[in-house]
Amino acid sequence: AHWSQFLLKQLASLNSSVQRRAHPPMVFLKTHRTGSSTVQNILFRLGERESATFAFPSHTYQFNYPDRFRAAFVDELPEGSSQFDLLCSHMRLDLREVRKVMPQNAVFITVLRDPIKTFESVFGYYTSTVPAFLTAHRAAAIEGKSALSVFLDSPEIFWDPKEPRNGLAKNPMSFDMGFNNQKWNGSWPEDLAQLEEAFHLVMIAEHFDESLVLLGALLGLEHEDLAYLRLNVRAGNSVTDLDENMQAKVRSWNVLDTLLYDFFVQVFWEKASQFGMERLKAEVERLRAFTEDVRRKCVSRAEVPPGELEDLLRPWQTETATIVGYEVQGNLSLQDQGFCIRMMLPELQYHSEALDQVGLNVSGLVLANGTPSTLHRTSLVEIATLLPQTVVYISGSQPMSWRTPNNTHFGCFTHLTKPFQVLEFLLTN
Repeated sequence: AHWSQFLLKQLASLNSSVQRRAHPPMVFLKTHRTGSSTVQNILFRLGERESATFAFPSHTYQFNYPDRFRAAFVDELPEGSSQFDLLCSHMRLDLREVRKVMPQNAVFITVLRDPIKTFESVFGYYTSTVPAFLTAHRAAAIEGKSALSVFLDSPEIFWDPKEPRNGLAKNPMSFDMGFNNQKWNGSWPEDLAQLEEAFHLVMIAEHFDESLVLLGALLGLEHEDLAYLRLNVRAGNSVTDLDENMQAKVRSWNVLDTLLYDFFVQVFWEKASQFGMERLKAEVERLRAFTEDVRRKCVSRAEVPPGELEDLLRPWQTETATIVGYEVQGNLSLQDQGFCIRMMLPELQYHSEALDQVGLNVSGLVLANGTPSTLHRTSLVEIATLLPQTVVYISGSQPMSWRTPNNTHFGCFTHLTKPFQVLEFLLTN
């Protein structure tokens, strides 16, 4: 079989079929534990399809978080690109600095979630990395109580506002939005007004489908663009049930997040009213029906424990939370397989996948017949789904093997911070 010619022909076809962007540039402020990974995946897929130029961090997958965003944190504009089209990696917002990077007509969007649910999720997910949470966790082990309840009993004991890594330990959404998250001050009303003016849409997690319909109307997207799977979701045993007393304590500790959330919920429903409530209801029903059809086609199993997931589809795990994922259906066409895998691809994997113009400038490619070649804008998922035989992918770090439903082996590197070179392809029948 002439697999090398087949690969080159298919990739050339894929690359030539890519359409330039039909939508305005976008900035997505990816807030923590609000459903933002699901939104980011939608934007990743949209940007990849339209050959968008992503504004990526120059180091890791975040813009030097928890520092305020600076234009210097962004990797250089790729050769051949005139502007950045999409910025959607984690950052702490600084509007002036973001506007130095993105075009003037950029659309700004973000998502907020009920502050009680957000804080419970942030605490559970980041217990081992936020110092205030970790200290409470250690104290709880001695007292025989849950770490969250120990923290909420006396949060000031554990929280040092001078410790930069404690940014998520109080009013995490306000912190991500660039506010002073420690206490109310006189600049808050003006800052809120600036955010309302800057953001074209603030999505609300509790009304996620309605938010997607408004996003689609804002950007001119179809239902296929907006279909989604919930990503970066914790297993049920990693979620802490909060009684009314604990909820009250969370609300009291995160009063600024409550003000922020309530303000933008009101703004959200004003936009929904302008869209038309009956129209919104009808569009939500159509989106849900389409999304359910996609889920039935794509998902073999949901809420799959990480130990049962292939490397490419395994979400990053924290020490204190189990993050579940999806198993893709078998017997899909190559095109459907690529679409479905992208829908369930975790953030770090998609980040690596999308680096450098939504794909890789792959150099040093050695085909089975020994012929060197160079492929530009080559998607790793496309390579994996195009080759119906075993592929061994070798790079400068240990590869992780992934077997697709058509028995393709694929190397996935989730911690790379720069576009990287393929040193060898060993194609075997």
